[in-house]
Amino acid sequence: MSMPINFYDEMYQNRAQSELRPHYSVMDEWLRSQSPQHLANKRQQADLMFHKVGITFTVYGEESGTERLIPFDIIPRIFPKKEWQDLEKGLRQRVLALNMFLHDVYHEQKIIKAGIIPAERILGNAQYRPEMQGVEVARQVYSHISGVDIVRAGEGEFYVLEDNLRVPSGVSYMLEDRKMMMRLFPDLFSKYKVAPVAHYPDLLLETLRSVAPHGKDNPTVVVMTPGAYNSAYFEHAFLAQQMGVELVEGKDMFVDDLHVYMRTTRGPKRVDVIYRRVDDDFLDPLAFRHDSSLGVSGLLNCYRAGNVTLSNAIGTGVADDKSIYPFVPDMVRFYLSEEPILNNVPTYQCRKPDELSYVLANMENLVVKLTHGAGGYGMLVGPASTKAEVDAFREVVKAHPDQYIAQPTLALSTCPTFVDAGIAPRHIDLRPFVLSGKDVMLAPGGLTRVALKEGSLVVNSSQGGGTKDTWVLE
Repeated sequence: MSMPINFYDEMYQNRAQSELRPHYSVMDEWLRSQSPQHLANKRQQADLMFHKVGITFTVYGEESGTERLIPFDIIPRIFPKKEWQDLEKGLRQRVLALNMFLHDVYHEQKIIKAGIIPAERILGNAQYRPEMQGVEVARQVYSHISGVDIVRAGEGEFYVLEDNLRVPSGVSYMLEDRKMMMRLFPDLFSKYKVAPVAHYPDLLLETLRSVAPHGKDNPTVVVMTPGAYNSAYFEHAFLAQQMGVELVEGKDMFVDDLHVYMRTTRGPKRVDVIYRRVDDDFLDPLAFRHDSSLGVSGLLNCYRAGNVTLSNAIGTGVADDKSIYPFVPDMVRFYLSEEPILNNVPTYQCRKPDELSYVLANMENLVVKLTHGAGGYGMLVGPASTKAEVDAFREVVKAHPDQYIAQPTLALSTCPTFVDAGIAPRHIDLRPFVLSGKDVMLAPGGLTRVALKEGSLVVNSSQGGGTKDTWVLE
């Protein structure tokens, strides 16, 4: 019989839950003073308010009402100041190295010449955009908004699960969760000194303005959305409104003489920075997918001429691809001559014969993923699969080993969560948002996602996960 896994508990120092971590003592006292009925009422209140504001996300491929509310948990996840500072240092280092890697890939390619990453891993990558080769981007920053997924495992070490450098979403939930907590439990905020996050839209606008082309003084920034049917449309509208900038679709803009303009009631207005929430393929029908109705014809040429900034840059996906992920610690050493502060999850690359034989022999204990897969598709979770499923997947990997990586199943940390049965531990992760422009800035905390099903390690909202407020103590 296998031993029960020892999960790191964010609130308690021991398994018996008799010894609290010091930063949770006030929270524990407060929770004990609340009746289950009172907490249930507050949770219901939160649901009603979120519905009123319209904070929903769309689940694709579902028949019954695709608009869903992401469940909100009323017990926050708390970081002591020192712990957050260490994590923040690691995040800054990692995102800086990733931006340097992107600049290098599209310019001198020193990391390939040094033999650290095989050329075909990069140049043969589906996310590599040859159109970006030699293009100068403002301040040499490619990923202005990075959402880095962090989990805590083992004795409490942080691991990076993945780097989201294309169009990372979820920050609106971080902001709305905080507003909700302040509205529901103002008394709690008088007991704790919690670092604010409400200034994130200001930091975002400052970052976007700092990467305007030719260092323009008063640049025009817009948020570009694929439209109201997109799953993250609420967030696009929310961020545009919070920053006080226009929310536009591709059809609201046009190109003239290598400059981008938006149509306004007072005539065309020049656009300098586009915070785009549209994937590379759909940005410019002349350059990428010709059938795209979401983009702006000629946008790539304006971008290459240096007359508009796209946030994030085209081609950033080559740095957050699962086949490149194992090399990020090497990037930190190569570009910064530093040891990486944050750990990667140990990763087996099936294209390497010795690692492939290990994966094939131990598949029932591993998570095996397609390097280009996303959203939980094309993967096998060994411990949760039948022998027949493992055997079938083994044959698939044998046929195309270069398309797969494998990782051990991580014991994600748990945090007390208010569920129907009362307060119980549930598994969580964290997505902090790192802003890179003239400076690198973070709002303290990030989005904590929680797996609401007992025992589940899947925190994705599309799989029934919820969110919590994340507190960093000052």
